[in-house]
Amino acid sequence: MGVFAASSHITTAVMLIGGRGWLAGPSSLIPSQSVKLYDLCKAGDWSTAMDLQREIWALNQVFARFNLAGAVKAGLRLQGFECGDPAPPQPTLSKAQVAEVRVVLQKVGAL
Repeated sequence: MGVFAASSHITTAVMLIGGRGWLAGPSSLIPSQSVKLYDLCKAGDWSTAMDLQREIWALNQVFARFNLAGAVKAGLRLQGFECGDPAPPQPTLSKAQVAEVRVVLQKVGAL
């Protein structure tokens, strides 16, 4: 049975125990970092993988504080992808929340 992480908070740990990958919202906003993290894990470079996991931690925290669909869609819009609003009942992020997403995306090099 293949195991996939459903949280960006634990991707490296899941890969360390033999996981095959992850399906998590933040990965859609940081595809290059996500591929790099996967490659590091597959190569068994756990120290570098954990360093990268720590670098992208702030993005994971935004997703933990705000609703998933709202955070993904806000991030995608900030990156220039028009994707509409989240489907109810998940709300659109407020302007202040979008500003927090912007700061984090800039911090991780995704804007």
